[in-house]
Amino acid sequence: MSNILRKSIEVGGRTLTLETGRMAKQAGGAVFASYGDTMVLGCATMSDQPRQGIDFFPLQVEYEEKMYAVGKIPGGFIKREGRPTEKAILSSRLIDRPLRPLFPKGFRNDVQVVTTVLSVDQDNPPDMTAMIAASAALHISHIPFAGPIAGMTIGLVDGEYIVNPTQAQEEVSLMHLSVAGTADAVMMVEAGAKEVSEDVILEGIMFAHERIKELVAFIEDFRAEALEMGLAKEKYVFVKEEVDPQLDAAVRELSGQAFRDAMKRCSEEKLPKAEREGLFAEINTRVQEALAEQYPEQEEAIGEVLYAVEKETMRSLIAKDKIRIDGRKTTEVRPISCEVGVLARTHGSALFTRGQTQILNALTLGMVSEEQMLDGVAAETCKRYMHQYNFPPYSVGETKPMRGPGRREIGHGALAERALLPVIPSEEDFPYALRLVSEAIESNGSTSMGSVCASTLSLMDAGVPIKAPVSGCAMGLIKDGDDITILTDIQGMEDFLGDMDFKVAGTAQGVTAIQMDIKIAGIDREILTRALAQAREGRMFIMGKMMEAISEPRKQLSQYAPRIITLQIDPEKIRDVIGSGGKIIKKIVEETGAKIDIEDDGRVFIASVDGTMGEEAKTIIETIVAEPEVGRIYKGKVVKIMEFGAFVEILPGVMGSDGRDGMVHISELANKRVAKVEDVCSEGDEMWVKCINVDKATGKVKLSRKQAMKELGLDA
Repeated sequence: MSNILRKSIEVGGRTLTLETGRMAKQAGGAVFASYGDTMVLGCATMSDQPRQGIDFFPLQVEYEEKMYAVGKIPGGFIKREGRPTEKAILSSRLIDRPLRPLFPKGFRNDVQVVTTVLSVDQDNPPDMTAMIAASAALHISHIPFAGPIAGMTIGLVDGEYIVNPTQAQEEVSLMHLSVAGTADAVMMVEAGAKEVSEDVILEGIMFAHERIKELVAFIEDFRAEALEMGLAKEKYVFVKEEVDPQLDAAVRELSGQAFRDAMKRCSEEKLPKAEREGLFAEINTRVQEALAEQYPEQEEAIGEVLYAVEKETMRSLIAKDKIRIDGRKTTEVRPISCEVGVLARTHGSALFTRGQTQILNALTLGMVSEEQMLDGVAAETCKRYMHQYNFPPYSVGETKPMRGPGRREIGHGALAERALLPVIPSEEDFPYALRLVSEAIESNGSTSMGSVCASTLSLMDAGVPIKAPVSGCAMGLIKDGDDITILTDIQGMEDFLGDMDFKVAGTAQGVTAIQMDIKIAGIDREILTRALAQAREGRMFIMGKMMEAISEPRKQLSQYAPRIITLQIDPEKIRDVIGSGGKIIKKIVEETGAKIDIEDDGRVFIASVDGTMGEEAKTIIETIVAEPEVGRIYKGKVVKIMEFGAFVEILPGVMGSDGRDGMVHISELANKRVAKVEDVCSEGDEMWVKCINVDKATGKVKLSRKQAMKELGLDA
């Protein structure tokens, strides 16, 4: 136990410590990272043998939240952690994306990276701590990994960039920018922002990268010291099995010009996706059949070369000839169609079509009580605005089992949600829960940005008073040596065979969300600057097309949407509205058909599709909680006669609730002396009375008939 390495560095004014040699020593690499009181164990392990029969790198990145990390017992019947929360899935993706491009091409050994959140201090982000722990664990292991990487979150408070902002700083920050990279380049960017400019985003990324370089050097030193202590391992040297040069040459001779001619034809004739894929499939089949006899049982090797030739040909046409597969210019957006109100009974709906990508979006408005409850280690416990994304297999002409949403679906939904969050009206201005669902019913690139556009249209169709419309555009990159080509509005093939998927969403005023994934060893300031500028042009063009369909939110909500009325009552009066066993509020609901939610602070939310019945429910509640007002004249009913006066009910009970009455002393019944109360009134009589006093301690109400009659000009 004495052979333990601990090393620390200051990050954002707080201490980050990495430790190895104490925990999980049988893992390929294990690093215990602490940042303030946030503590994460990162472990990386590799299988001994490569997996056979696959054409992808089998990397698994897991981010495990343990509820004991924040002193909570998990909810539900089983009382243990179950499926990962959406936040955990998003954090897994956040860590996976900058790691994946740094493994050798053709590497097929299983690699599993598990980060376990063991303690959480809400002022110190566990996801960034987990990313650093994962990177360090990979770096000290024998796993071939061209890292390390590091990451951090950047906030913007009072014009200053803040490293890993605290909770208080997050609340006032204009952006939440997550950046990861190596010493040489930026690998991943993810951002949510309150309409900040592209220049502010760019400078934030560069600000982060300068500090990431320091962290990367720190992890390099950590590995060097771990090696000296025998706590790190020499790297496994992966040598990719090379394809037979003669086979490679034969495939290229048969397919090179064929792919080039096919792609040029696709570009000139603007062939749709299915026809393009058919042409390429024919080339693949033709080459496989031509070489089957000469190279028996080499279908996989031939297919690998065919894929390489197809990729090289497409990239060459774009980089050198500026020819895209569908005939567009590098800055051109595909044809766009926008429709609103396409679903009869939803509260808002839209159909957004861009090329062969099509999103059907539906909006549902509900009571604030229908907000989503969040069970995890984050400080956030609920959210009233939800965006969900679905990707059915028919959208790409495939068949496969339909199960729950995968990581990709959750990630795309979260990106669209983040893009629109800054323009969603506050609960005070718009007291509704909002659920947006994007159905990707046709896909050929950038369905997430299509979801942003479709959601904006749905919100305006429903009459939600959003602060500004939001549009989004996905940018691509082809980097061939020093030749850099930025592509606007990439489609599926350009995403799959290209170097970058850079999604930017925002309003006319500025950026609200960014997500960048790359497949090469990072990008620099020049590429980011060009991509952001070109993305703005693209999304503003798309915005113009959206505005042609609907230029502003409708003035009225859908006739099928609930009308929500809010009022504030004294929290002490809540029990009067609810009644014993809930009998009063149940009766109000039965009579009016309205749905009623009462918060502990006395806020009352009344929802009814029929606005008249909602108003009736409001009137009933206001009557129940009403208090006598000194100086006000009431028409009351005599409920009891006493020797010294009469009790008059001035606020009658409704729905079984108790009414409020007050005492008219015999001296206040008339302008003359009254011998007996019965000389003036009897039980059941109605009379005008004025409230002359309310005892704050006892609640007793004093009334006067003679003062009321005088003010009304009647004979008392």
